[in-house]
Amino acid sequence: MQPDSTASSRRIARQILDLISEAKFDPGHHLREQHLADALGVSRTPVRAGLKELTRMGAVEARPNQGFFLLKRSNELELLEIEQSKSNDQKLYEQLVHDRIAGALPESFTQTEISQRYDVDRGVLTRTLVKLSEDGLIARNAGHGWRFLQTLNSDVALRNSYGFRLMIEPTALLTPGLHVDRQMLKRLRARHLRLITHPDITQVPAKEIFETDAEFHELLAEASGNLFVLQAIQQQNRLRRLLEFGSYHNKRRVKAWCEEHVAIIDALRENKPELAAELMRTHLQYAFDQVNVKNAHA
Repeated sequence: MQPDSTASSRRIARQILDLISEAKFDPGHHLREQHLADALGVSRTPVRAGLKELTRMGAVEARPNQGFFLLKRSNELELLEIEQSKSNDQKLYEQLVHDRIAGALPESFTQTEISQRYDVDRGVLTRTLVKLSEDGLIARNAGHGWRFLQTLNSDVALRNSYGFRLMIEPTALLTPGLHVDRQMLKRLRARHLRLITHPDITQVPAKEIFETDAEFHELLAEASGNLFVLQAIQQQNRLRRLLEFGSYHNKRRVKAWCEEHVAIIDALRENKPELAAELMRTHLQYAFDQVNVKNAHA
């Protein structure tokens, strides 16, 4: 299992790449630690670790007593892949989610059954089940074992979810006290552009795609200043995780919703909340309609 510090440095390295791509820095640009730390809202220590990660990848050069300097152009950086180290816990988590979606796992199960089926030790299994429970995907049975919750693994639940979000998310963008963190918007936009321009979206970890999507909706909910709106969207994100993990093979749709997100981000950056709200409504309405189309053809 990779240590947390390694995962953290890789996460910061990805964020630094996003900033570089957005700013379109030329090779030779001095990447100052303090500037990056301020932009990312962290201290210089994790930034330095991220820059060292990029140095190992050949994207950045470390010059003694001078600092870090960019070696590659923005279009070359877009092709870089930072390995997403996965712990055994993460691997089991994703396997259980995928197998449940595929119908390979029953609704109810015991720890012994899972341990034997996937050949994992007790510690990994326990931590994974706790995480699945925290994410709202499973719960303990009254008697023995665990069960997958009836969240968004049915079209009825999915349709109701989109209907609920249509009532909440567009309206939240019209809140008089709407306040969006522009630096966060900038970073979020860069993350979406990375997915849009990626040569093979199927090679991007599902967790990264989901977190990009979830972070977008949670950031805008938080901008409303209404804690209940934020909590509602956070809950919806937890509920839809199971189904979303199984949909990222559709490269065209992933890139399409990324482009829709970018359009909403751009409207907010231009201080056009009414346009952003309308684009959000269209974005969610399309997803809602797709569920209905699927049911009509079923």
